[in-house]
Amino acid sequence: MKCPFCGNPDSKVVDSRPTEDGERIRRRRECIACQKRFTTFEIIETTPIMVKKKDGSIQAFNRDKLLNGMIKSCEKRPVSTQDLEKAVDRIEYKIVNSLKSEVSSIDLGEMVMEELKKLDEVAYVRFASVYRQFSDVNTFLEELNQLMKKRNG
Repeated sequence: MKCPFCGNPDSKVVDSRPTEDGERIRRRRECIACQKRFTTFEIIETTPIMVKKKDGSIQAFNRDKLLNGMIKSCEKRPVSTQDLEKAVDRIEYKIVNSLKSEVSSIDLGEMVMEELKKLDEVAYVRFASVYRQFSDVNTFLEELNQLMKKRNG
């Protein structure tokens, strides 16, 4: 690491510890040439997740957009924002661990429905009705019947 004081490329690590959020490593370094100390931060390099939409367009994964959609589905329901954030964490973790740089919006929607089903069945049905674009009452009732079978079976 290049010293910010004298420009020497050699330094040694004096102290290393994680930051409070646990996302980075804080390192205290000492320059070999001038003995001055400075701090660096090390982070994990990640590749951005891209979402392929139904129309074929591709856009960057937006965690806030996903969370907001889930919040709308849970409006006036006993689901905490903290539970929804954890659900989004699980979805993001699943995508990152798939080692794919791209996920389809269809797969993403299925993951959201899976998480909402665990949290609140009404929120799940709300999201599914918009996501699956139920065309009539019968399609909506079919989804409810499947949910009831899984619940009772």
